[in-house]
Formats: sequence, C-alpha cells, structure tokens
Amino acid sequence: MTVIVVANPKGGVGKSTLATNLAGYFAAQGEWVALADLDKQRSSHAWLSLRVDTLPTIEEWSIDVDSPGKPPKGLEKAVVDTPAGVHGNRLSLALELADKVIVPLQPSMFDILATQDFLAKLAKEKAVRKGAIEVGVVGMRVDARTRSADQLHRFVEGLQLPVLGFLRDTQNYVQLAAHGLTIWDVAKSRVEKDLEQWEPIIEWVSKK
Repeated sequence: MTVIVVANPKGGVGKSTLATNLAGYFAAQGEWVALADLDKQRSSHAWLSLRVDTLPTIEEWSIDVDSPGKPPKGLEKAVVDTPAGVHGNRLSLALELADKVIVPLQPSMFDILATQDFLAKLAKEKAVRKGAIEVGVVGMRVDARTRSADQLHRFVEGLQLPVLGFLRDTQNYVQLAAHGLTIWDVAKSRVEKDLEQWEPIIEWVSKK
C-alpha cells in the first residue's frame, strides 16, 4: 500500500481539493483507494458522503489520532488530508503513515513565508533525508508562465524539494466538489486543461 499525505499548516491553500482529486484519480484507475481525514471538521469525509454509488468507489478511512486504526485490508492506495495548523501528534502520525507527502502552496510571498518553516522541517526529517518519504510541492491557483510561479520554483529549489506541477485557478474544482465529483468523474472535454496539469503530479505519485 502507498500512503500519500497532503499537508500544509497554512489554511486555504487547496489541501482538500488536492486530496479528493488524487483519491478520485486512483479510484478511476480501478485501484482500491481510501481517503483519510485528520481534520476534526472532516471536510473530505463530508465530500465523500456526496458521492453517488455509481461513481468509482473511494473508501472512508477513519483515523483516531489517539488510537489510529489500521486501513482496510488489501488497500492499494490511501490519501490522507490534514488540517490547517497541523502539528504535534497529528503531524507525527501523518509522517509515520506517509510514503509520499505533497505540500500544496499558493505562490504568494505571504503563503510562502507561512509555509517556509514547515517545508524546512520536512526537509530535515530523518525519513525524508534517507529517502523513505518523498516530498513534493504543487503550486495551487497559479499560471505556470507567471513571475509568481518562477518565485515559487526558486524558493522550493532552495530546500531541494521538487515542484511537481501547477494547478490553475478554475471553478471546475469548486463546482465538481459540490456534487462529490472529481475531474476524473466527468467528460474529458470539460476538464481537458486540468487533466493536462495533473499529468506530472500523477507521474510522481505513481512512481514506486
């Protein structure tokens, strides 16, 4: 089983958007995938309740921080959504579970500064330094051709972490989420640009 944790202590950067669509991709490929949510508000699990039975199945994995349960037996992929301000026991548990960590980050200086210590901490984690956990950054709500994207690249390269890709600012994610959908659940013609942007991210998470 591969566990992918989506984390950033900064709120409003698109963690749940990234986590739900990532789980949606694995489900669309016919893989047995579960979505865990370490946020007390359980936003990702609330989204799961909106999915109709005819869509590819995404299991709900409930994790109690004080007494973490095991994932469903035979699970192939798990995606773990984390809350804003993640730290302490919740962060430790997330990293203990993780094979890969994706940090969604908007390329504004305010967001970069707010996330700087977290990224530096991740880079220093023993499991990250030894390659047991891979870490990558995804630029959210950004045009890859802009100066802001270049700024994000320069910042992350200084920490020796890869930028996996950039997801544009579009209402597609908002509109689909309201119905428990992901970009993998609708006609390709509707989300063609978004699917293209996901290609390098999917390639990274799929590498063994």
